[in-house]
Amino acid sequence: MNDAFPVSGLRGRLTANAPLGARAWFRTGGPADWLFVPEDVEDLADLLRNRPTDLPLTVLGACSNVIIRDGGIEGVVVRLARGFSDIQVEADGIIAGAAALDVTVAEHSAAAGLAGLEFLVGIPGSIGGAVRMNAGAYGSDIKAVLDWAEILTADGELRRLSCEELCFDYRHSELPDGAIVIRARLRGTPDNPEAIRERLAEIRASREASQPVRARTGGSTFRNPEGHKAWALVDEAGCRGMMLGGAQVSEKHCNFLLNLGEATSEQLETLGETVRRKVLDQSGIDLHWEIRRIGRRNTGEKTV
Repeated sequence: MNDAFPVSGLRGRLTANAPLGARAWFRTGGPADWLFVPEDVEDLADLLRNRPTDLPLTVLGACSNVIIRDGGIEGVVVRLARGFSDIQVEADGIIAGAAALDVTVAEHSAAAGLAGLEFLVGIPGSIGGAVRMNAGAYGSDIKAVLDWAEILTADGELRRLSCEELCFDYRHSELPDGAIVIRARLRGTPDNPEAIRERLAEIRASREASQPVRARTGGSTFRNPEGHKAWALVDEAGCRGMMLGGAQVSEKHCNFLLNLGEATSEQLETLGETVRRKVLDQSGIDLHWEIRRIGRRNTGEKTV
């Protein structure tokens, strides 16, 4: 890591060798070479416009669906915070900043009497990540409700993309390479606020009953293959409750990995790969990670 950050004039908070593990829901992982929390959109655009082409850049949101590897993350990590979390309620929808939590958007929608966004209360994460991966749960997803998303391109240009331009697929969007989601508009349908709150309560109760929501976890580990449920494949392969060091496949919902308290990111990722191999051997189905694994496995290794 260079002693001096190669971009000057930034107004946000810049920290060298910044710990990241405490921010991640798994509570594991090494530091960022540099952590930048931009003041606003223009501050972030300045970084993108002036960043050397050989400086890796990684964007982290709520850190709910990610394993940060033990060697940390090379280059600069951008974390969107206060300047990107505004929520604006309109007559038929909500404009939410990328750092706004999904659950907070669902609650604002309920308070405004706008139905259709209840599913967001069942998704741990923020709106930026939800757009990037077309997050979904409880019968809906971002594709079903998104009007547009504003992004900064890799060279700092502000653009607005429609739902059609994002070409959403299951847990996937066609964002331009290096683009960062800034905010998004989500449609809602006027409804009785109390009825919406009841649906939020039903989703919360369902999650509590079926998922290890109070554990150190990262949400769903693997994508559902077409025609199958990932948790069922993991269960049929005999992996429910499997452990490696401080990492465990949840006994409550076996598409969740858990940090029992002393796990490393390496243990979590290795356990996940072991599960994938066992599922492939048992069913012939190759599970794909839904959790992002980012950074160096150990100090000195290049980010992948």
